[in-house]
Amino acid sequence: MSGSLAFRLIVAVFAISVLNGCQRAKVDTPADSSAVTIPYEKYTLSNGLTVILHEDHSDPLVHVDVTYHVGSAREEVGKSGFAHFFEHMMFQGSKHVADEQHFKVITEAGGSLNGSTNTDRTNYYETVPANQLEKVLWLESDRMGYLLEAVNQAKFENQRETVKNERAQRVDNQPYGLRHELNGEAMYPEGHPYSWMTIGYVEDLDRVNVNDLKAFFKRWYGPNNAVLTIGGDIDATKTKALIAQYFGDIPKGPEVKDPEPQPVTLSETCYMTLEDKVHLPLLQITFPTVYARHPDEAPLDVLSDILGGGKTSLFYKNLVKEGMAVQAVVSHPCRELACEFQLIALANPAKVQSLDELHKVIEATLTEFETRGVKPDDLARTKGSIEASTVFGLQSVAGKVTALAANETFYQTPDLVSEDIARYNSVTAEDVMRVYKKYIKDANSVVLSIVPKGQPQLQAAEPTFERPVRTLPETEPDNHEYTSSPSSFDRTVQPKAGEAPVVTVPDYWERELSNGVNVMGVTMSETPTVTLTLSMDGGMLLDAEGKAGTAYLTALMMNESTQNYTNEELANELAKLGSSIRFSAAGRYSQVYVSTLTKNVMPTLALLKEKFFNPAFAQNDFIRMKERVLQGLQQQAKTPSSLARRARDLVLFGADNRVSLPDEGTIETVQSITLDDVKQFYNQYYSPSKASAVVVGNMSPDAVVNALDFVAQWEGESYTFEDYDAFPTYNKNQVFLIDSPSAVQSVVYIVKRSLPFDATGDYFKSRLVNFPLGGGFNSRINLNLREDKGITYGANSAFMGGKTLGWFEVGTDLTAANTAQGITEVFNEINQYIDKGATDEEIQFMRNAFTLSDALEFETPNSKARFLRQLQSYGLEKGYRTEQIEIINSISKDEINALAKQYLSTDALQVIVVGDKNAILEQLESLNMPIIELSVDTNSREKIN
Repeated sequence: MSGSLAFRLIVAVFAISVLNGCQRAKVDTPADSSAVTIPYEKYTLSNGLTVILHEDHSDPLVHVDVTYHVGSAREEVGKSGFAHFFEHMMFQGSKHVADEQHFKVITEAGGSLNGSTNTDRTNYYETVPANQLEKVLWLESDRMGYLLEAVNQAKFENQRETVKNERAQRVDNQPYGLRHELNGEAMYPEGHPYSWMTIGYVEDLDRVNVNDLKAFFKRWYGPNNAVLTIGGDIDATKTKALIAQYFGDIPKGPEVKDPEPQPVTLSETCYMTLEDKVHLPLLQITFPTVYARHPDEAPLDVLSDILGGGKTSLFYKNLVKEGMAVQAVVSHPCRELACEFQLIALANPAKVQSLDELHKVIEATLTEFETRGVKPDDLARTKGSIEASTVFGLQSVAGKVTALAANETFYQTPDLVSEDIARYNSVTAEDVMRVYKKYIKDANSVVLSIVPKGQPQLQAAEPTFERPVRTLPETEPDNHEYTSSPSSFDRTVQPKAGEAPVVTVPDYWERELSNGVNVMGVTMSETPTVTLTLSMDGGMLLDAEGKAGTAYLTALMMNESTQNYTNEELANELAKLGSSIRFSAAGRYSQVYVSTLTKNVMPTLALLKEKFFNPAFAQNDFIRMKERVLQGLQQQAKTPSSLARRARDLVLFGADNRVSLPDEGTIETVQSITLDDVKQFYNQYYSPSKASAVVVGNMSPDAVVNALDFVAQWEGESYTFEDYDAFPTYNKNQVFLIDSPSAVQSVVYIVKRSLPFDATGDYFKSRLVNFPLGGGFNSRINLNLREDKGITYGANSAFMGGKTLGWFEVGTDLTAANTAQGITEVFNEINQYIDKGATDEEIQFMRNAFTLSDALEFETPNSKARFLRQLQSYGLEKGYRTEQIEIINSISKDEINALAKQYLSTDALQVIVVGDKNAILEQLESLNMPIIELSVDTNSREKIN
């Protein structure tokens, strides 16, 4: 299903008659009593703030979303990135809330929070225990009505550097990172709101000052341009009173009109080429189409699914299955002003000599579609996906609130999903063919080729379009002073929390199948869904020597054809059911994950039985999957973050241990794997002897056991694990440098081996110890590097522990020019923490954050399944959570400080840096640590004198 379709079909809500003022909205009962609904109430304050309330008492939590109808599309030419910039500034304190307190207050309340910006809207959201709602309303109202007096030049400069670091990390230092920016510049004329990326241009951020930003806020962030949506365990009457108190006296902002759609047409096809640090050439063809909720949007979405929506698609058949592309997808992302129809293929260099070859195959595929037409199953898959997406979207309060907020923001009607279901179900084959001929056939497009540096001959065609020289208007900074209106109450007083909700560990049941497979489950009736995870202990640890990647390849092959079904047939049947079955191998587990509507459990499990016990292990599937893994590994060698993780594992565990290599293996080891190796792995290790299952859904234990009868019949021999070889030891600090020429940032890990997992011992306590140091946004390391120095987008530290291994790590992406400074600051923070210990305030902060967050721990089926898998994996008793709470509340300051000295010593910390050697070597030398240049492909090491 295309991105736009999936987004709008997250949840379903039913129709209401909207009344302004503070009257309760009239709720109409749907004609179809079986329809999935979200009861809600909508009203408007006198200042224009729209409020939507949804009561859901299934879990003791609330989710609050404040959405402003402003994104990068509201920006002016030359002032790009303002909306995203303000997403950052809104977390920097307001008139009555101190710097960095927003994160601190929510984290200490046991909640989670974030914000996001796109072209058309900005939203801020928090999920907290139900008793903490008033604090959230206090925070959100203060930054809506009282932000500007707290915004100053120093904060502006700091967050400007943070935004630059974010762009560097997510765009400029990422392979293919400039794809969206280039496409936007070619697709839309200069000045069109979608002609620049949401994060903006660095040059624009550099040419404005804090007053320009304040003027942008004053224009767009009034209550009349916002929607406040609250869902969860609330009392509507009390919540309304709080909303009136905190938001009622914020004055209305300037009038805001909804923007008019601005779809575009192209007078000719534009060819562009980008030489990038990539291994796999990429071809992207983009056609302009309509705008969100245009009558032609739905049939275009269905068309995208037919052409490139997974294993049932023509792109899969002609590009992926033929081995010409590692990946090939078609999507129809829609936004408020315009939509794009995108065809993307990631070439397999082993089989494709240039992107022109892929272009020709894509054109032939479009011609094939004209002849093939639209089949009944094409439409049936869409309907199955709609129903499943709708129901699964109801599993979290956040999902429901997000949908209500978005629909209200853009269309002033929260109830649109039912309408969407109807309009997608009404799409006909004739509709799909009509939009194909209107928007795609022989239409002009933007054709972007991304090729490895120095290989322009791989492009699809000679460029006909060059990036435009931007015409930037002269700017006159806004120098007005802004003062907020007086408040009717004392906003300096942080609200107290109500009585803490009672949180209980989910009731679960446990059964043992006749072949010894342990099954644990939670029976819940909130949604008619079932999720199943079947895990087999071992995973990559069972790979034969020299054959690393066998477990991974075996899982990939289990996702392919069976003895009785082709890939396409399996995918088609699952799509019509709205179900998914996915095999994977990560770490020490091979797993299969199943999700389905309850009514489709039995046909879905019949397909699982087929996939699990009758894999075809076809030679052509194996060749394709093996080539896909090899090409992926080649691409990882161009990706700084992948290189850093690979180096980290090599440094921690040494070249002689399987755990030091990626799950996928290495190019050398994968090349040595044969189909017989995969078959042997399946026959030997896909065994019930170390298998367990977790089931969450609205099925009774007996019904689950009956449905899993085919699993109970599963037979297989037991197997054992080989012990690890010796790990490397270090008695001094060293820098391991991996050269990434022209990298604008340095990816840094600072690591040492440490404790494996335990639930109530020193490993668990080490997580409490680490929290003030690097375990949250307000931790010492992050505040130093991000907020004080402005040299990273984020930094954290953590103790990572599994069944038998563990380590401590600090991770961050640093501005290249500040690489050594950032490393020094990390060491300083750790040493200061060891020397002076945690403060009383930090310890209390940690206690609250860890204990109050339990209200959020078990909301969704996936979170319940994670809890059960942890019980199974580590042999834990249900009561371990109670013991953990007791430890958190009773651990003393002296014990925390002693554990810090024991487990955070910097003497043997190893530093891994992936960056531009020419730019950072001199800096690294100033650290006075031996520098070893490391190649993760060959594990060769060369000391730099």
